[in-house]
Amino acid sequence: MNVLGISAFYHDSASCLIREGAIVAAAQEERFTRKKHDFSFPRHAIDFCLKKGELRSSDLDCVAFYDKPFLKFERILETYLAYAPHGIASFLQAMPLWIKQKLWMKDYLQTELNFNGKIIFPEHHQSHAASAFFPSPFEEAAFLTMDGVGEWATTSYGVGKGNKIEIQAEIRFPHSLGLLYSAFTYYTGFRVNSGEYKVMGLAPYGKPIFKDLILKELIDLKEDGSFKLNMKYFDYAAGLRMTNGRFHKLFGAPPRKPESRVTQREMDLARSIQEVTEEVMLRVTRHVHEVTGQKNLCLAGGVALNCVGNGRILREGPFKNIWIQPASGDAGGALGAASFAWHQYLDKPRTVNGKTDSMRGSYLGPEYPNEDIESFLTEHRIPFTKLTDKELPEKIADLIAQEKVIGWFQGPMEFGPRALGGRSILGDSRSPKMQEQMNLKIKFRESFRPFAPSVTLERVSNYFELETESPYMLLVAPVQKKWRREMTETEKKLEGIELLNVKRSEIPAVTHVDYSARVQTITPVQNPRFYALLKAFDEKHGCPVMINTSFNVRGEPIVCTPEDAFRCFMRTQMDHLVLGNYLLTKTEQKPLEKDSEWMKEFELD
Repeated sequence: MNVLGISAFYHDSASCLIREGAIVAAAQEERFTRKKHDFSFPRHAIDFCLKKGELRSSDLDCVAFYDKPFLKFERILETYLAYAPHGIASFLQAMPLWIKQKLWMKDYLQTELNFNGKIIFPEHHQSHAASAFFPSPFEEAAFLTMDGVGEWATTSYGVGKGNKIEIQAEIRFPHSLGLLYSAFTYYTGFRVNSGEYKVMGLAPYGKPIFKDLILKELIDLKEDGSFKLNMKYFDYAAGLRMTNGRFHKLFGAPPRKPESRVTQREMDLARSIQEVTEEVMLRVTRHVHEVTGQKNLCLAGGVALNCVGNGRILREGPFKNIWIQPASGDAGGALGAASFAWHQYLDKPRTVNGKTDSMRGSYLGPEYPNEDIESFLTEHRIPFTKLTDKELPEKIADLIAQEKVIGWFQGPMEFGPRALGGRSILGDSRSPKMQEQMNLKIKFRESFRPFAPSVTLERVSNYFELETESPYMLLVAPVQKKWRREMTETEKKLEGIELLNVKRSEIPAVTHVDYSARVQTITPVQNPRFYALLKAFDEKHGCPVMINTSFNVRGEPIVCTPEDAFRCFMRTQMDHLVLGNYLLTKTEQKPLEKDSEWMKEFELD
């Protein structure tokens, strides 16, 4: 039996195919259309999933859409009525698409898929909860989902046992931790629904001087983690902005203009909202543990991508084990909806071993064998060197040790927002200049943003204060003290962005200003080729830790195809590109002319 899950029309549309309970394929639409956070109907992602499963849509047994459009429409109408006449402009902007398309989702899906079978609509937070619990390694566990908003729920928790999940309590719109964080994303001048990572990365440069003001004026936080927002400061309920004039007056200035200079003020705001968010996450998890009595916790929803908060839950929270869905945002709703349909709706059994999850490392996207890659390279007369499986890790390890930046394109593409060694850009974690160089010359993004380390699992606790696996780069942990470098008295007086160029440890390129790192662990089972590279780097150069950042430039999705990878390689100052077993060197490449056929074909600007 085959179940197709779909998420669409808000942000990060995606599709997932489950066959007999196993995840066959999953991908975000943005990777195919090359539009970041593409929210359109995921036609390309669906086509990929069906092709991977060797199916036509008529072969599907069930289709699951990740939320209930009628409930969401109810919330939107009630909210606009509650705030009327304020919000009329937003109302007039939203209604045509609802009346024309979103309300008739069942008919729309039947038409788009040419499918007349069963279509189900789990609630948004049921889809998140299903994505958290069903792929996890636990027979039973508590789950916690926190995001912006689904239909009505913004936070929910409950218990999963066997093949069933049950939501026990929820917090409802407009009171939302995700939307509170997004309000500060907007206020500090970043893009909502994509700039939250930047706020989290900026936080360690600041001081929490606004924390008490946030807790006093913006959020009424109870001991059990429940909360209410003071809506007089926010405009998102019925307006077209996140914050309003009262909010700006409270914090003494209008929002930072996008692309303008980031000041100490934004850093302090980021630190303040980050600490408030962590406090909410910790209080909620303690309450969930107390109420459910479970020893395991599963997390999903956009807030579960706050890996600093996740790290604190692991270290300070009451749960023995935690597992986080790698595609925690709305893209993962497609996987959750399909899982919900299979286990809860169709009542199919679930088998777990207590140790490994069923996400297959999140390598669930398109894969390109060496034959396809070589055809592409020869067709476009692109110079390359072919390496054997034995030569590859040793050669690339040597190049990285020479401070070369490597585009790494291997195996299936990752599902979710993180590059996990399938579509990655790699560098030497020991290089003090690598963070700024890769940010500005390769990624074309803000210099303050930290890079994550990948490390072999058996060596992780040697370098980081982490005693567990972190395969999906969703846990932040401190760098072990033995690798840290003490700051001089002069350096201790530095503040804000001045701290960027202070060498913090023996692996400075992946050590944030607060001595933390967003760690990914790698095993030979999870990703044999990437593991072999890390192992070779350790054996030849004495370090099992590499920079691993997503293979894309700012404003673009992670690359999907060899063409995408080559285009990104040629548009940046990357030194080498590895496509499967093929090594490309930048100095050997012919510069691409603006009117060349290759550039026209792949729309290179």
